Amino acid sequence: MKAEPEVNLELAKELGLTEEEFAKIIEFLGRMPNYTELGMYSVMWSEHCSYKNSIAMLKTLPRSGGPLLVSAGEENAGLVDIGDGWAVAFKIESHNHPSAIEPYQGAATGVGGILRDIFTMGARPIAILDSLRFGDINDDRVKYLVKGVVRGIGDYGNCFGVPTVGGETFFDPSYNANPLVNAMAVGLVRHNRMASATAKGEGNPVLIVGAATGRDGIHGATFASEEISEASEEKRPSVQVGDPFTEKLLMEATLEIIKEDLIVGIQDMGAAGITCSTTEMSAHGSSGMEIDLDLVPKREKGMSAYEILLSESQERMLVVAKKGCEDRVKEIFRKWDLPAINIGRVTSDGFVKILYEGKEKAVVPADSLVLGGGAPVYHRESRSPAYLDQTRMFDPDTIPVPRDMQDVFLALWGSPNIAGKQWVFEQYDTSVRTNTVLYPGGDAAVVRVKETKKALAMSTDCNSRYVYLNPKKGAMIAVAEAARNVVCTGAKPLAITNCLNFGNPYKPEIYYQFKEAVLGIGEACRAFGTPVTGGNVSFYNENPTGAVYPTPVIGMVGLIDNPECIVPTGFQHEGDSIILLGINRDDLSGSEYLARIHGVVAGDAPYFDIEEELKLQAMCLEAIQAGMVCSAHDISDGGLLVALAECCILNKAPIAAVVTVIDSMRRDALYFGESQSRIILSVHPPLVDELMRLAEKRGVPSAVIGTVGGSVLEINSDIAMPLDSISKAYSLSLPRLLK
Repeated sequence: MKAEPEVNLELAKELGLTEEEFAKIIEFLGRMPNYTELGMYSVMWSEHCSYKNSIAMLKTLPRSGGPLLVSAGEENAGLVDIGDGWAVAFKIESHNHPSAIEPYQGAATGVGGILRDIFTMGARPIAILDSLRFGDINDDRVKYLVKGVVRGIGDYGNCFGVPTVGGETFFDPSYNANPLVNAMAVGLVRHNRMASATAKGEGNPVLIVGAATGRDGIHGATFASEEISEASEEKRPSVQVGDPFTEKLLMEATLEIIKEDLIVGIQDMGAAGITCSTTEMSAHGSSGMEIDLDLVPKREKGMSAYEILLSESQERMLVVAKKGCEDRVKEIFRKWDLPAINIGRVTSDGFVKILYEGKEKAVVPADSLVLGGGAPVYHRESRSPAYLDQTRMFDPDTIPVPRDMQDVFLALWGSPNIAGKQWVFEQYDTSVRTNTVLYPGGDAAVVRVKETKKALAMSTDCNSRYVYLNPKKGAMIAVAEAARNVVCTGAKPLAITNCLNFGNPYKPEIYYQFKEAVLGIGEACRAFGTPVTGGNVSFYNENPTGAVYPTPVIGMVGLIDNPECIVPTGFQHEGDSIILLGINRDDLSGSEYLARIHGVVAGDAPYFDIEEELKLQAMCLEAIQAGMVCSAHDISDGGLLVALAECCILNKAPIAAVVTVIDSMRRDALYFGESQSRIILSVHPPLVDELMRLAEKRGVPSAVIGTVGGSVLEINSDIAMPLDSISKAYSLSLPRLLK
């Protein structure tokens, strides 16, 4: 085994630490760290693990209250009470940098990691969602990334046996070298079977369970905390390799030992591997650990203590068993054909002590490495980006109103951000476990909660173009749209998780975007009563050509108490009346129409008023729960005309409509503007008056704009299109673009 390098400031900087951080480590230890200890601090104090540049702002979010069972950040995933002794666990995380280098494994292991966060809570995963961002679809490298990422997500989820039920896919040149791959998982757990990521009880045995440890993923957390460059390809070993079949066995064994009450705590070995799980569990339990790395199963020879501690090999857990229960834990894992090896014990001195080859390789105070303990916290400089001065000067009157709205519609309809994503979600198993009620493609997915009459609606949302144009308002809209999407299925929004994807936080303009977006999320969540259960921050999503659009993805979960009130997106019955809730506005800001048809990304984010939004959603949900509504669909990307066309085709038996909607505004703004707080409903004619009275009572503008029926979508005198041609273009556009 080669000699370890000399520990000095230069080495610390190579590992991503600053001079001040290196000095702080020496202060914590009261001496110079050795190479292994320096490696442990370098990964735990990386942005990916410590949140050192984001935690100050994250603490401003509403992190408790309502139906939450644990406050944000306390456990592997958030937990929300849904009644009848059940809780829902959910979380979203990024795997952006690995996916940029190795798209298949990067995406696959992103799914594997988020699933482990769910079942280490004692929850059985019931659904996966994703939020994907790619560059220019005409670029060959981008096509390669899209195909690899989608295949990786599909293969892992399909093999593991959990349905991938929803998500979003967005294309923009800002993501050319930096795709964003955010994965969300949702699970269910009984209140009396919840597990904790904690270590306590002096002498309790510590076991490593699951796969063997190799050299894959070493310094993956550090890799995720730096900008992508030409040298990034050389860091392919930082990308982990996943095995969904092993993970499936790991889940079953994990849930069994939790059910039998054999353990004190359990944590996934995700970013920073053994280092992360030993230090975080110890700090959480105000305890320590003594670990012997000689006992860790390894799949490669000659591994150093540094490599074993920092490896991010997948499908591994750290378990603190109750004293005397370790043999039963091992027996259960043997049954599932998995190793469970006792590698140490819990101590009471607050230190994590690492032994290897008969020597003491590291002795570090657990609390000094972790978020909320000794990890550094920074308040970065913030400055409004200069580009906002330019974009706000945009005058929509400089854009000519097109003569042929049908031609514009067809151009938008076939664009990658509007076209149907069947090519993506048809690679996913969306119905395994037979709980899926509403499938991908609509406003939100719905999954039933077996053993109850309840169901859960779930969605991921963010229009990053809005956030680019107005970081605070754009982030508020992301929360509002996520809530609107679950409301349109008949669900009451419960809580959110978020994945905050931004550029380099050391750049004041980037930190401004991040700071304003977090403020916007907080303001919206307080208004909606949806606390933030946790999530992920992914900085450094940029390369020498610039940063990605700021992309704070919102994962929303809502509860449906009565499954008979579940409402689909598409029109259902000939002769139903079509009702527009909300107001059309003369607003083209931030629209797909401006970007795709005119090549303009300028102006402000679209019109948004949170009080209007709250009234709209409350009234819509009340109408759905009262049984008045046959279908509901929010108006978002592409505007009114796109939403109407989607209502016609997003059902098992497509059905057209005749619509008359005339307002005194630009026709392109009427058809393609994306002003918020609008929903399209279809209602049986005898219930129209009752619904309109409810809308008036709740202060929500409403209008009957058409009738469901026929085989041709007709809108005013501008659109007359056969439904079969609309459906075909919607489903075939994306596969053609990806050829």
